[in-house]
Amino acid sequence: MQRTTHRSHLLARPVVVALAAAVALTVTSCAKSEDDASDSKKSPAAAAGAEQKVVTPKPGSETCTIDAYGGEKTDLKDATVGFSQSEKEANPFRIAETQSIKDEAAKRGVKLLTANAQSQFSKQISDVQTLLTKGVDLLVIAPLNSDGWDPVLQAAAAKKVPIVTIDRKINATPCKDYVSFIASDFVEQGRRAADQMIEATGGKGEVAILLGSAGNNVTTERTKGFKERVAEKAPGLKVVFEQTGDFTREKGQQVTEQLIQSNPGIKGVYAENDEMGLGAVAALKGAGKKAGDVKIITVDGTRNAVQGVVDGWISGVVESNPRFGPLAFQTLDTFTQGEEVPQDIVIQDSAYTADNAEQDLGKAY
Repeated sequence: MQRTTHRSHLLARPVVVALAAAVALTVTSCAKSEDDASDSKKSPAAAAGAEQKVVTPKPGSETCTIDAYGGEKTDLKDATVGFSQSEKEANPFRIAETQSIKDEAAKRGVKLLTANAQSQFSKQISDVQTLLTKGVDLLVIAPLNSDGWDPVLQAAAAKKVPIVTIDRKINATPCKDYVSFIASDFVEQGRRAADQMIEATGGKGEVAILLGSAGNNVTTERTKGFKERVAEKAPGLKVVFEQTGDFTREKGQQVTEQLIQSNPGIKGVYAENDEMGLGAVAALKGAGKKAGDVKIITVDGTRNAVQGVVDGWISGVVESNPRFGPLAFQTLDTFTQGEEVPQDIVIQDSAYTADNAEQDLGKAY
């Protein structure tokens, strides 16, 4: 692919809507994977109705083409795709995300090279540079942090390798430094979590926030949406405690143990992912609390968290769907054929409450 001079963003056309519809299509063929035996595992995306669905782009949404970005049309089946995972695959979200990428590559017969940064940002930068050295034609990146990507963006530009980012945003220029960003609306997730917390607590009392990792847009936006909605709809609900749990169960438990000691009357905990929420449940159990004594709202949709709703320990879960494979590869396919793709592709997430958690447990991951 040859990089050409960038030109102004194009207006959305009907093909953008077609991209969303095309995600449901799958093509079976022989896989050319260089991954380990985990490729043969059953995909966490297999449950009926669990696939990602795209919010219809707003009229005038900005798009990207291969001409605007710089490059040449190609057949995705002839390309090598590199995938950079950010975090250790001890988290169900990351397990499902990686497996979805592998499964879709196998379905499409696309050669896939993968790397896992093990939650180390310097390693992720090195991983992507290594993928570029190995000759990947396209990149899918799940960034650990939003900043600090200049070395990778410059190296990819030099080799004319398009980038699609998923689930966390890189602070860079779309249709120049990367093609598309595919993710949930994290501000809206925060708002929906606030709505569930308001309902669970009656809109009064003191609540805590278990923050995600610093340095990425997910934490910032989930916090922003939650606080804005609480201020708007429930001024009697006060956020009195905020501390990072780094998106891990262990840290979520440790922080909640501290919370119980410093704020014994806490009425609710908003955990910005399920793992921290499950850590909070463990801390509450250890403190002798009963299910429902403290209202817990989380974001993700893992099986353990949804089971927590069934069991009464968690009041609600806002889904954040990790099954990016079909949508990421469809975006690459559409782009490399010379068609427009949206610069921002927003996923429509569902939710789990006491009303639907048991019947929808099979959709969780």
